[in-house]
Amino acid sequence: MSKRNLHQVLFPAQKRILESFGTDLLLAAKRRGLNKTMLCERSGFDIKTINKILAGDPGVAIGAYIKVLGILGMEANFTELAAHDEVGRKLQDAKLLADQ
Repeated sequence: MSKRNLHQVLFPAQKRILESFGTDLLLAAKRRGLNKTMLCERSGFDIKTINKILAGDPGVAIGAYIKVLGILGMEANFTELAAHDEVGRKLQDAKLLADQ
C-alpha cells in the first residue's frame, strides 16, 4: 500500500492558505528577531521540519505548527480559528426559526 501524497490531498486554495500561514509564521519569527536556528533550538525540531513548517507543508503534524506558534507567543491565536463560526450559527438560527 503506497503512502498518500499529502500535497495532493488539499485543494489548491487550501494549499495557498497553508503556504500563507507558513509565511506569516516566518515573518512573525523575523519580527521577534528569531532565526531558523533559534526556532530549532527552542522547538527541538530539526532544520528540515522548521523549513517545512515555514513553507506551510501539509505533511507536518498540526502539533508542530502549534509548538512554533507557542514559541512566537501566538498559541492563543490557534484557539480562535473555529471559534467564530458564522455559517454554523446561521444554519442553527435557521433551524431554530423553522422549529417554531
